[in-house]
Amino acid sequence: MVRKLILSALIALSFIVVSGCGENKSAQENQSNEESENVVRIGFQKGNTLNILKESGFLEKKLESEGYKVEWREFVHGGTLLEGLFTGHIDFGHAADGSGISAQAGNKPFVYVGADLPNPEGVGVLVHENAGINSIEQLKGKKIGVLKGGNHHYLAILAIEDAGLTIDDVEWVYLEDAAQQRTAFETKKIDALATYDPFFAGVEVDLETINLTEGKDYGYPNRTFYYANEEFYNEHPELVALILEATDESDQWANENKDEVVKLVSNMLGIEENIIERAVNRREYAVDQMEEDIIKAQQKQADVYYEIGLIPNKIDIKDRVPNE
Repeated sequence: MVRKLILSALIALSFIVVSGCGENKSAQENQSNEESENVVRIGFQKGNTLNILKESGFLEKKLESEGYKVEWREFVHGGTLLEGLFTGHIDFGHAADGSGISAQAGNKPFVYVGADLPNPEGVGVLVHENAGINSIEQLKGKKIGVLKGGNHHYLAILAIEDAGLTIDDVEWVYLEDAAQQRTAFETKKIDALATYDPFFAGVEVDLETINLTEGKDYGYPNRTFYYANEEFYNEHPELVALILEATDESDQWANENKDEVVKLVSNMLGIEENIIERAVNRREYAVDQMEEDIIKAQQKQADVYYEIGLIPNKIDIKDRVPNE
């Protein structure tokens, strides 16, 4: 009888211990889940404006008061960053205009939440000074190196058409990255290089070139955009507003401290300060809301991409712009 009572007591005790461990584990898991839910994940690329925000600390201060922490995740280019956005690996990010157009054409879930100021001087079409080419018209039959669908590719298309040529009058050479572009241009495997800052500035500083699009107005603002995961935006529009507010504050600091920005970006990219200085000094930093004129310019670019076969179907940019 005593033995039975002792056995029953041990069983009861072990049940209490196991139950207690389960409760503690459950409490720890709940706390862990709660902590993960209070993290905002920001995607960035080296050299873009979110690098300045990352270093400034403005965002951390703003979100801390709301009970949120910030996690920064780096991406090689805009396409992979937006992929991270679709798959839920990040909540917010910054990428070029063409990346958003391609993503929407692929029916990916995201929303436009803001844009940088125009930077038309940050892209150009270059030729070697001794190439005997002094105008866009003279590119007929020549090879132009681009990254397919990039902002500089779009500028080159506009310039070609403005000169009375068609896109079939030149040979497009699609390269993989800015380094491959530079090599192809230096070794003269291509006749002209369409490129973008800071790599554009690097070619201008290091080589003797002519910018065939300099001083020309093709109606292209060359903006980059701020994108959010669609679900994150729908659930936390106030957090998106705070991120944009912090970004604009960081941008205003950048405008007033361009020497510091040059050092920051130079160290980050491993590019000489005089090159970064050229790129930084020909632009202004700020966040714009998604106004009608911005949407209209992005729509025009999307229509051109469809017409020349860069995207498979027509899209309406407004489908990805939240109604305020």
